[in-house]
Amino acid sequence: MIFRMFLPITFASTIAASVVFGEGLGDAGKGTKIFSKCKSCHRIGNGAINRVGPHLNGIFGRKAGTIVGFAYSKSMVRAGVDGLVWTAETLDAYLENPKSLVSKTRMNFRGLKNPQARADLLAFLRGYSDEPINIPEAEPTATKTDLKIDPAILTIKGDPEYGEYLSGECKTCHQSGGEDDGIPAITKWPEEDFAIAMHAYKQKLRQHPVMQMMAGRLSDEEIAALAAYFKDHE
Repeated sequence: MIFRMFLPITFASTIAASVVFGEGLGDAGKGTKIFSKCKSCHRIGNGAINRVGPHLNGIFGRKAGTIVGFAYSKSMVRAGVDGLVWTAETLDAYLENPKSLVSKTRMNFRGLKNPQARADLLAFLRGYSDEPINIPEAEPTATKTDLKIDPAILTIKGDPEYGEYLSGECKTCHQSGGEDDGIPAITKWPEEDFAIAMHAYKQKLRQHPVMQMMAGRLSDEEIAALAAYFKDHE
């Protein structure tokens, strides 16, 4: 896994880099306009500081939840500890549905559903990270596959009794009463959010090797059953 330090870049180099990056991911010029949706919470560029959300300079290659002095949610900090690094792949999944990667993120954004719009926004953001000329060929910004779930999977009606039967392994780590004592609670989740999170582990977008292994063993029906059980579990 590659970690890179943020290197300050000039406005001119940002424009040049954005043109190069636009060829590999999206249109940075269009991304500038899309970023207007983000400005109420985030700043980027020379002198950018944290506001409601953290500044976005150097976002590519940065470990989640690590800007010193910003009050992240426990879930975001934990995601970083578990290995979440912001790449084109993980940022794309996060922008599409923030809860697909960080279940209790404080980011009050319902998601950017248009894949081209996300690509354009990422092209714009990439210009403010270090060594933008090295993309998309070089890690950590190589584009892989984003989170893809057949909508029909999210309509599967889970059997809560079967989910209770399956839940034994979950409860070896997650507290059945819903307490969050170092390990996130999984009770009272909306069924769709639970299913999306589990499929993100299956596709190795959410970074936790044990959860990736556990989710990889489950069928779509079993995930739906667990979602149905934990939704109403006290």
